[in-house]
Amino acid sequence: MRFRLLLEHFGNLHAAWRANPLALKAAGLDGRPLENLLQIRSHLDPGKELGRLAALNVRVETWQTAGYPRLLRDIDTAPPVLYFRGDYLPQDEFAVGIVGTRTPTSYGRDIAVNLAEGLASNGITVVSGLARGVDTCAHQGALKAGGRTLAVLGSGVDVIYPPENWRLAENIIAGHGALISDYALGTKPDGVNFPPRNRIISGLSLGLVVVQASEKSGALITASFAAEQGRDVFAVPGNINVRNSTGTNRLIRDGAHPVGEVRDILEQLNLHMINEQQIVRDIIPANPTEQQLLNHLSDEPVHIDELGRSCNLPIAEISATLTLMELKGMVRQAGNMQYVRA
Repeated sequence: MRFRLLLEHFGNLHAAWRANPLALKAAGLDGRPLENLLQIRSHLDPGKELGRLAALNVRVETWQTAGYPRLLRDIDTAPPVLYFRGDYLPQDEFAVGIVGTRTPTSYGRDIAVNLAEGLASNGITVVSGLARGVDTCAHQGALKAGGRTLAVLGSGVDVIYPPENWRLAENIIAGHGALISDYALGTKPDGVNFPPRNRIISGLSLGLVVVQASEKSGALITASFAAEQGRDVFAVPGNINVRNSTGTNRLIRDGAHPVGEVRDILEQLNLHMINEQQIVRDIIPANPTEQQLLNHLSDEPVHIDELGRSCNLPIAEISATLTLMELKGMVRQAGNMQYVRA
């Protein structure tokens, strides 16, 4: 929110960084945030910071750069800056999040590995948080299948937590995905960092699967973010007598899709044709009309006639483009010539 205030007032962040305290106050920044900014600005050199990032092979994307993940950009609370160790590729838009308790049962561990392995085998990128338990199993399952996985951290991308997952983190960035964070280099894994980072896990994903979770599990926070962002929420049913099943069973009671096998996820998210969709994307390059239509589509159905009026384009051109976008897995029909983002 403060980034947006500064951008709207100054036009760009370079001007905001160089502004005097009175101008910053006029932009809406005061109190502790203003004090923090002035203190950091007194000893931080942006050029040297970029040098540190380059030395560690860390890539930075912002709201204003082309490499910022499209799915995440669309959420209301998209972070203004993202740090990447490893590669985020166009195919990672076909992603599903898997989260759950840090203390899963053997049943939970097996399910997390199997679901992640099955998704990765179908060309789906698995997103999780590198935490102990279900998160670790999800990343391991994706790697076991030779697939891709994204780990969203509650620390800087140079600070691996938990420390025993350093080898797993190295495997991810060695050509199999990326470590991602909106926290600056050197940020420690403070407990308050983890709930906010959960919005990024769900924001990068087309849907979110909760494997095991108690009533107070952080995984339910991620599920709540997913629902707010218009993502499909899935939950693995569990034994009603097991504490780690109370949260997932409640999610199902409240409307989450129950998961018995990978096919349940693929069919609900229209990802069972992922390989074919990727081939079409590779053969037929994107065009400006696709992006224009995407800008006018969301999770709410929009009739093709309304798209014609909004985009000021011939219906024939819109219809042909939407057909291609369906083949690419970018949009889907919601009935009666109405379309939503896929």
